Amino acid sequence: MTAARSVTVVGSLNIDMLAHSERLPEPGETLVGERFVMTPGGKGANQAVAAARLGAHTVFLSRVGTRQYGSDLLQALEGEGIDCRAVHRDPQALPGIAVIMVASRDGENSIVYVPGSNAQLSAADVQAARAQLQASAVVVAQLEVPVPAIQAAFEIARAAGAVTVLNAAPALAVPAELLALSDWLVVNETEALLMAGGEVSMEVSAAAECLRARGPAQVLVSLGAKGALLCNAEGQVLLPAQAVKAVETVGAGDTLVGGLAAALAEGQGAQAAVRLGQAAAALAVSRPGVQDAMPRRAELGAAFAPR
Repeated sequence: MTAARSVTVVGSLNIDMLAHSERLPEPGETLVGERFVMTPGGKGANQAVAAARLGAHTVFLSRVGTRQYGSDLLQALEGEGIDCRAVHRDPQALPGIAVIMVASRDGENSIVYVPGSNAQLSAADVQAARAQLQASAVVVAQLEVPVPAIQAAFEIARAAGAVTVLNAAPALAVPAELLALSDWLVVNETEALLMAGGEVSMEVSAAAECLRARGPAQVLVSLGAKGALLCNAEGQVLLPAQAVKAVETVGAGDTLVGGLAAALAEGQGAQAAVRLGQAAAALAVSRPGVQDAMPRRAELGAAFAPR
């Protein structure tokens, strides 16, 4: 695999604890669950797995506590062919932990996330991985690791000519300096409205234009089953999602971002790159699991091929 196809993901690695019940509980309510599983997760790790399964040579840059679960989490990534040499291992810390409730009725979910060692990723850690970042075609980050680390990574990536992709999730304040370093900004509808400072009644299209004015050349707003809104200098286009029966939606956004990154690393154009991510996400949500549900490139047959 050549460097021209490489993707570096700067992000989080968690142990995900998923409890499944028919529906999500109301505040103060206790439900009897249907099943419980523990799996590797974290938005960064999820996006790295998605990119790797879709054909990108993928490097993971993170800080992982190995006091419990951490070594197993790294072995899972390495089993996907992901290069983990840029991961900083901390034997005194715990990895991130996400407690996730999933409704079997409609696949909806709610999540409580405890950052653990993810919160300790530093700009110095990133600088130590300069060579990997400089060899990348695309560098991706989310907001489950500290902003100074992301900013350092994007500065190195931009100087080397790489495409930078910021998935601004969870919904946190993003400094203007980081937005200015982001070639792509990927958010969901709620995140777009919050970042744009708009009211609930604000149109998503207006929010996307507002965000693009702050620096990113491409703003992608995922709209769930309605598809995704792509906003760039050529205007706005709604790219419809494939119609599928949702089984589990937890990893949909991460699969979209991973697919987008893999396609951009191949040199695909903006709309084609988004469509590859959408096709992968549609297949992923149609089956159970998060990383387990993420498809390999060969699985994107006629029904899920980018249009």
